[in-house]
Amino acid sequence: MTDTRIAFIGAGNMAASLIGGLRAKGLDAAQIRASDPGADTRARVSAEHGIETFADNAEAIQGVDVIVLAVKPQAMKAVCESLRPSLQPHQLVVSIAAGINCASLKHWLGAQPIVRCMPNTPSLLRKGVSGLYATADVTAEQRDQAQELLSAVGIALWLDQEQQLDAVTAVSGSGPAYFFLLIEAMTAAGVKLGLSKDVAEQLAEQTALGAAHMAVASDVDAAELRRRVTSPGGTTQAAIESFQAGGFEALVEKALGAAAHRSAELAEQLGK
Repeated sequence: MTDTRIAFIGAGNMAASLIGGLRAKGLDAAQIRASDPGADTRARVSAEHGIETFADNAEAIQGVDVIVLAVKPQAMKAVCESLRPSLQPHQLVVSIAAGINCASLKHWLGAQPIVRCMPNTPSLLRKGVSGLYATADVTAEQRDQAQELLSAVGIALWLDQEQQLDAVTAVSGSGPAYFFLLIEAMTAAGVKLGLSKDVAEQLAEQTALGAAHMAVASDVDAAELRRRVTSPGGTTQAAIESFQAGGFEALVEKALGAAAHRSAELAEQLGK
């Protein structure tokens, strides 16, 4: 992206994280610009990252190669329709808004190459993971641009079918909340077992962090890692058997299915 010019439409937390990631990777501030209706937001992003900001979206996209749509899904239709007269055919549009499919974006924007992304909230710490889907008119160079953009805040994985973004939403988009829920539950159980809340919370949080690091760094899958720490007849086996007796795996499958179904529903509702 040495010569790529990027405009962010919307300069909220996720946009600011992407901008910070790009700047940390060496992208010059002169190559990045952002627009936002909030004067305070514009001032903060400009001060933190040294980029030019605009109140007018159409002005912000003049002369850029990549346009990142980082606005709330409910505002996407109005934003896209207002941008349409100012768009150039070569400009890549990258949407990081949940629930807005490519067909809706094409309808509102016109014949633009589009990459739709589903990042998650750890992207704010540059520890995220994103699923990406490109329309057929996206060039190889533009795919590389989108890949580098999302890689600035974590891992970026390409999908073959847009429908798979509903599954990505279920697994990783909503996923951080599942781990937060487990941390909450482990903390509460630790307190009932006699620990102070502070100690129980730190034990649960650090255990989650350590387990994630082990899973990422290991050359075996999570199932094998679990087997390695589950001694026959030991304490871990007692806990795992209790989880499984309660239908743990089936409950997780049901929960992720509900999230994926809701993702598809929202795409239909928000795309009208």
